[in-house]
Amino acid sequence: MKLKHNKKRNTAFLFEILAREVVKSTISNDLKRKNCTISLIRECFSKNTALGKELRLYKTLTESKDMKPYVAEKLIQESKISHAKINKASLFKEQSVLISKINKRLSKSVFSNFVPNYKNMATIFQIFGDSTTVKARVLLESTILEQLTVNSIDNSREDKNVGNLALRTFVKKYNETYSGQFLEEQNTLLNHYIMSFSDNGIDLKIFLNEEIPRLKRVVNSSFKMEVIKADDEMNNKTKQVLNLLEGFKNKKIDKDVVRQILKIQGLAREITE
Repeated sequence: MKLKHNKKRNTAFLFEILAREVVKSTISNDLKRKNCTISLIRECFSKNTALGKELRLYKTLTESKDMKPYVAEKLIQESKISHAKINKASLFKEQSVLISKINKRLSKSVFSNFVPNYKNMATIFQIFGDSTTVKARVLLESTILEQLTVNSIDNSREDKNVGNLALRTFVKKYNETYSGQFLEEQNTLLNHYIMSFSDNGIDLKIFLNEEIPRLKRVVNSSFKMEVIKADDEMNNKTKQVLNLLEGFKNKKIDKDVVRQILKIQGLAREITE
């Protein structure tokens, strides 16, 4: 079944391409572009906007996992009911304004940013759409139902199957510019940090509640390494890193803290390899 999908009218897609633009500008130290993009996210996806309301419904259906079938089915139906209450005229206008601002403040190239779960977003777009036929809607909802009721989704398999020009262009430019600079765990941290602007940092706090203890365990394990045992200076610096990790629980998670955690993530990877 071929989906009729306008990605520029897909609220989740618009949010994701901006989120990834923040990541790219953070890595390249383009502070002006990063701040401009974050400003757009804050401005257009606040909880009181139609875009913000629709984004939360998309996230509900894309981020929920391991649910019982009847609960997942109820979640889909309630999401559709909530979506029907969103003012469609306001939503369309806000999307148009955002698209215009992306073009003027950033560039059209932002729309080519690769979004791994694009297919899922397109499916949800169709479920929320008024023009989707009953048969198509039922089939699409069954797809989402399957994703909500499994333990996890192998996104990497989906990534490998996507062969469009946007992906190839993005990957080529990304590898040329950032090759070897960006670890998977660092990417996860940055994405949670970006999303914290729309959900008051809830997802970021949940992630760090697991990530910081993991980093502590890794850094602690380094004390057993001969190179650390034999060098007092390295031993002391390792203790300083642990103290730094411990102190994060009393700090507000801002860009400086995120930058420090990114560095420690890099250190932790060196220790474990």
